[in-house]
Amino acid sequence: MYHSRQTFYFIFWAFVPLWLSNYENCAAQNETAVIKQEIAQLSSRAPFAMPAIEVPSFSSRTFNIQNYGAVADGKTLNTKAINDAIHTCSDAGGGTVIVPPGTWLTGPIKIESNVNLHLERGALIQFSKRIDDFPLIAGLNGKSKRYVRTPPLYAYEAKNIAITGNGIIDGSGEVWRYVKKSKLTSAQWKQKVAGGGYVSPDGKEWWPSKEAYEGEAYLKQIEKSGKPVRDDFEKVREFLRPDLVILDECNGILIDGTTFENSPKFHVRPQHSENIIIRDVKVFSPWYGQNNDGIDPTSCRNLIVYNCILDVGDDGICLKPGSLAASQKPGAACENIIVANCAVYHAHGGFVIGSESYGGVNNVFVTNCVYVGTDVGLRFKSLRGKGGLVKNIFVDGISMRSIETDAILFNMYYGGGSPDVEAEKQDDTHRAETANERTPQFQNFSIKNIVCLGAQRAIVVKGLAEMPVKNISLENVSIESENGIFLTQSDGIELRNVTISLKTGTVVNLDNSRNITIAGVKYPAGVEKFLDVEGEKSAAIRLTGVDLLLAKKGIEVGKDVSANAVEMAK
Repeated sequence: MYHSRQTFYFIFWAFVPLWLSNYENCAAQNETAVIKQEIAQLSSRAPFAMPAIEVPSFSSRTFNIQNYGAVADGKTLNTKAINDAIHTCSDAGGGTVIVPPGTWLTGPIKIESNVNLHLERGALIQFSKRIDDFPLIAGLNGKSKRYVRTPPLYAYEAKNIAITGNGIIDGSGEVWRYVKKSKLTSAQWKQKVAGGGYVSPDGKEWWPSKEAYEGEAYLKQIEKSGKPVRDDFEKVREFLRPDLVILDECNGILIDGTTFENSPKFHVRPQHSENIIIRDVKVFSPWYGQNNDGIDPTSCRNLIVYNCILDVGDDGICLKPGSLAASQKPGAACENIIVANCAVYHAHGGFVIGSESYGGVNNVFVTNCVYVGTDVGLRFKSLRGKGGLVKNIFVDGISMRSIETDAILFNMYYGGGSPDVEAEKQDDTHRAETANERTPQFQNFSIKNIVCLGAQRAIVVKGLAEMPVKNISLENVSIESENGIFLTQSDGIELRNVTISLKTGTVVNLDNSRNITIAGVKYPAGVEKFLDVEGEKSAAIRLTGVDLLLAKKGIEVGKDVSANAVEMAK
């Protein structure tokens, strides 16, 4: 009897690892099947032909970082152990690198091809607060003339990679970022200053050090007098904040389930990469964090971002169409992109394009998202010298609440300030310049099924005199706001079934805008004015289905506006 029981236990425990391995493989296959189905459903709803995106898949091999010497005490620097596990995994043909529950202090981590970096629930990758643990490098390719800090988590020219699991990745951003006094309470400011660092001479900013504060001015001075060398960048090493995650020139990326927080700068930044899935990700930073964007795809194609939650200090989800990498084919830098089922809380913008747009954007679908307390809801920004062609943008189904400034904003005069600062600027919208390849061209936007409960201004379009914002359709839009609609230097704007519940001023303000269709626009009775038209370029303004008798004054036209600029449909 004893021997038979002993034999049973021996056989049982011999097969447990095999059973667990098979179970994990089945679970991974099931999850992959779910993601494939979700992507197919989202792609089928896009108003353009969305290319198929393969879900990265990995060998069943696993590599636990503890087996490479990692210690979860929050004190031991595990940089070598974690990277050894990743390198061994990739060299073996790929698999999953396991980060178990615990606090894993580390310096830079490099993800290599065919590796899934998997953070189990309860795992915290805590990046070091010692900035010298992140060496200066000549770009990720080692060839750049501008030195940068090694990003905390990065990949370069990798294929079939992933960051998965319900763990947390923290960037220790508080030792890198500067803070504006105006964004803190007096108690918070007092505590920040008491903890060390450097306060700017005007008393308005706290910096980690005087070196960090002086870094930008020093680099500008060196660039004017000559080309900076490594020693110059060493002198401003505390100014050079890295992004938390940079995945550059990669193909086949999955980021699923992980929380990213407290970045020195941007949080999640795929760059010059293609075939990307970002799913069920959470991104958090202090709302006052400077340049703390959430998810910033930079010159990326074939990308789906969905089921994500963000609460950050700068733009939430922001497309940055800049230059292409040598490995990318010519065309729009940001192309074939879906953003769906995402919620954004504190942020400068819920969904954003810009400010650089010179690489071009084509085929973007944003749907079923919620923005609560963001500075701007839908934010499209650029400026002369950084512009390009942005077209075929489709937005369908956005709910907003308590938007600080503008619910929907097109701004071709973006000067780098926060939305409240930019809203107060008096741009010279009448002055035209010669258009060139760096002139912003924003056109062919379809924005529909929008509800916003609370904003300062409902819709703002600020185009350039030499290049108006063109062909923008707004349909089934309902906005409660202090002020109404402002269209400047725009051409081909359609407002159909739009309700603006404004508290003061004029419902629709037009300045040098033409080919404007206002159909079925509703507004509360007793407002001062429905339509105000200014500018000699204003023409072909058509109203239909509008009750002008609800306003104290229906239409007012400036002295330089043509007498037949506005026509009422019978």
